[in-house]
Amino acid sequence: IMNAFGLIQISLILLCTTTVSSLQCNHLPLQQRKMIKSNLQLLDKMGKKFPPQCLKEKMSFRFPKWVLKPRQKEAVKAAIEEIFQHIFYIFSKNLTLAAWDGTALEQFQNGLYHQIEELEACVIKRQSHNFWSKEINRLKLKKYFQKIDCFLKDRQHNRCSWEISRAEMRRCLQLIDKVIRKL
Repeated sequence: IMNAFGLIQISLILLCTTTVSSLQCNHLPLQQRKMIKSNLQLLDKMGKKFPPQCLKEKMSFRFPKWVLKPRQKEAVKAAIEEIFQHIFYIFSKNLTLAAWDGTALEQFQNGLYHQIEELEACVIKRQSHNFWSKEINRLKLKKYFQKIDCFLKDRQHNRCSWEISRAEMRRCLQLIDKVIRKL
């Protein structure tokens, strides 16, 4: 009798946890939009206006916009999660020459990490018939972020390379915000 009662309690806890989790996932677009807005403000707060002397170093990285246009919402969410992971990676190393506000940078990193955790909890990571298109998207995104990483390395992570990268990440987050509004 005690074992059956214990199983019922565990089942009720799992049911409640699953219900709460699915409710959080239903509100994911709204949560993500709030976090993106916050992260855009933190990007602005991290550094000052774009330095005019960096304009001559401007670089076109060409974000692969079509990775955010698949027909399946799950594929879009997976692509967004991938983008956040790459941004987090780039903004987690060799930042000494960036000359940014440390508190805003740390809040930005924490915000990205939180967004990645939320997406990981809600994105279904099962292999489906769209597996190859997801892999192609993943490779396109990896190539895009490798360009940014190489750009930073080629310029020894100097201030201008960081400012150009920060502007590019701003464009990325704005694109994601537009996509999330449509989800």
